[in-house]
Amino acid sequence: MSLMERIADLLSLITIGMCFVLKIPQILKLISVKSADEMSIMGLLLELTSYTVMTGYNYLNGYSLLSYLEYPIILMQEYILIFFVLKYLKRINMWSFLCAIIYFILSSCLMLEIIPKTALMFLASLCTPISASSKIAQLLAIVRAKNAESVSPLTWFISTFTNLTRVFTIWMDSADMLLLGNFIISVLLSSTIMFSTIYYRSRPLKKD
Repeated sequence: MSLMERIADLLSLITIGMCFVLKIPQILKLISVKSADEMSIMGLLLELTSYTVMTGYNYLNGYSLLSYLEYPIILMQEYILIFFVLKYLKRINMWSFLCAIIYFILSSCLMLEIIPKTALMFLASLCTPISASSKIAQLLAIVRAKNAESVSPLTWFISTFTNLTRVFTIWMDSADMLLLGNFIISVLLSSTIMFSTIYYRSRPLKKD
């Protein structure tokens, strides 16, 4: 194994390790402030879609587990995060439960290839704009509120760092241009959200 391959494996392990706590600061922040006013539910749902599709894409293509293990790890945290956002926005109802059931059925069909693999490949090609849209939606939610009290800058720092390491590890493992493009754009947008969060949290909140 070459030095570059060893570095890639080390970065993969660091990335996976950090992803175990990626959403935890954000979840704890929501519980602490008991508010989700600056969180974009549309952004979270788009993010959920992207993580789900990319998990299936990597798995069905037989890529190295170390190159995408963070996706299923983050998915588990994403479910918890969405629950708390819906809870604090008072949107837990029969429709949210119905949507959850439909989501899990469709996800299972993709993983088991009940839905043709070509459909997953098509969806994977849309993941870059979907992922970008999710982050833009979150950024707009912060800017419109001119407040980031319920947003955790640590979560977005970890997101920026892990996406950056993935640019290198994907390049070493498969050089898949679809994945590389997705991660490069994610680095740019995640860092923008991180700096915006820090900026608005450092400003005194104006009261009407």
